[in-house]
Amino acid sequence: MFHFPLKSLAWVGAGLCIIPITAVGVAAVGGTFETWSALWDTVLPRYIWNTIQLSLMVAIGTAAIGTGAAWLVTMCRFPGSRVLEIVLALPLAFPAYVLAYAYTDLLDHPGAVQTALRAVTGWGPRDYWFPEIRSLPGAALMLIFVLYPYVYLLVRAAFLRQSPTAYFAARTMGHGPWSAFFRVSLPVARPAIAGGTILALMETIADYGTVAHFGVQTFATGIYQAWFSMGDRAAASQLAFCLMLTALFLVVLEARQRGGAKHHQAGNRIEAMTVHRLSGWRAIAAIFACLVPVLAGFVIPIVVLLEMAISSGQNPFAPRYIGFVQNSLTLAAIAAVLTVVGAVIVGYRVRLAPGKAATITKTLSGIGYALPGSVIAVGLLVPFARLDNAVDAFMREHFDISTGLVFTGSIALLVMTYIVRFMAAALSSFDTGMSQIRPNVDAVARTLGATTLVMLVRVHLPLMRASLLTAVLIVFVDTMKELPATLILRPFNFDTLAVQAHRLASDERLAQAAVPSLVIVAFGLLPVILLCRTIARTQQMREPLQPQIPLPIEA
Repeated sequence: MFHFPLKSLAWVGAGLCIIPITAVGVAAVGGTFETWSALWDTVLPRYIWNTIQLSLMVAIGTAAIGTGAAWLVTMCRFPGSRVLEIVLALPLAFPAYVLAYAYTDLLDHPGAVQTALRAVTGWGPRDYWFPEIRSLPGAALMLIFVLYPYVYLLVRAAFLRQSPTAYFAARTMGHGPWSAFFRVSLPVARPAIAGGTILALMETIADYGTVAHFGVQTFATGIYQAWFSMGDRAAASQLAFCLMLTALFLVVLEARQRGGAKHHQAGNRIEAMTVHRLSGWRAIAAIFACLVPVLAGFVIPIVVLLEMAISSGQNPFAPRYIGFVQNSLTLAAIAAVLTVVGAVIVGYRVRLAPGKAATITKTLSGIGYALPGSVIAVGLLVPFARLDNAVDAFMREHFDISTGLVFTGSIALLVMTYIVRFMAAALSSFDTGMSQIRPNVDAVARTLGATTLVMLVRVHLPLMRASLLTAVLIVFVDTMKELPATLILRPFNFDTLAVQAHRLASDERLAQAAVPSLVIVAFGLLPVILLCRTIARTQQMREPLQPQIPLPIEA
């Protein structure tokens, strides 16, 4: 039997995931008061205020767009609504920093929009006012355009699970569509709205590429500047500690909302909730409302990036770019496989021996999803740098051999960071697949004499093939898009597509940054396509129920 190694490996995985929290906490608490005082007197208030403003803007924007779009495509029918229901998820393929590069090229002073404006009106550069895209509101817009699908997908699922009875009862009692929406549908979907918004906020506080490109100073940019520009590791650790506390606070909120959602579901099956068939100006308004976020978050930036890539005259198959692609694919493949293996070990431990210890192991293993990449990077770099130095000193003293920087000088630490960061996503996919396998399958396998390992390899893994492939794909793509951790931990002269795009954009070579950015987006489309197929399947499941819905009541 393999119970003991399985338990041990599960605890090893959990231990790796809590190292960043422990290391950052110890470094922050162990720092001097003078460092805290210097931070408070200089940059900390600005970081706090900018992070709060950015978070509020993103929260309001993602909640409004995501909820409104979900309501329109699930509760209304208008021309193109079924297509829009699918394509509203497409902006998930874009990292926010790539969107920032595209809109900077489009809306900056030398960009196409302002150039056309001056050509048409004959104005000079000082004759008109134009909104500054490189600003805090501009960064918020970029994040809203790529993060609203978090809210949209969760709220759409909540609307689909609602029973239409309460809504129709409200309409029968004389409430109009808006009144019924705010009094019935919105309260039921509130946990989903809050959960999606909190997920968007986690991504917001973790973002580095967008705010750095727009010159907005937040905790994420402060950590990087303190570490590399000033060489102050104590300040970087203390800033990471502040950011970590914020992220953990959001985790608690998200968990409470997820728990509260269990008490609001009126049904557990997909029902046809279409209660309005829109036509005329109402249909046009609905199409416009759903089309704007898709155009702004996907179509326009794709067109801009393609134009930039073509105008740059760069060969995407040049050896230089092939090297960036190889580095990105190597890191992503290694991280994806190891992360999914870790998720299988931790998740299978819970399957075999559910209990408090297994639950704690799983919770600790998944905590990394809430931590920004920069926090995990700092949290792993501090202890492993000391370990590298200790091992090298020991080998020099006893064997006269220098081992060098085994962890911090290679991709090993970077891969560990990806594992910690994306373990939760892999665990989620594993749980989805495992939940579809009945416990009596385990009993039958044990009756036939199968050991734990044999049962996993020959029974469970084949049945979970689709879920595991989905987990590999999600971690693979998220690894390719990850920027702050890669910037901090990458070995010397080891650049990925994300790092190269960031470097070129930082040097204002936006046209050259378009090529690696497009490759990142192309890979990002893969899980989104799977998601779109899932949405299409739910449409087919709802279709047979359509005739059972009463005719819509006009507003």
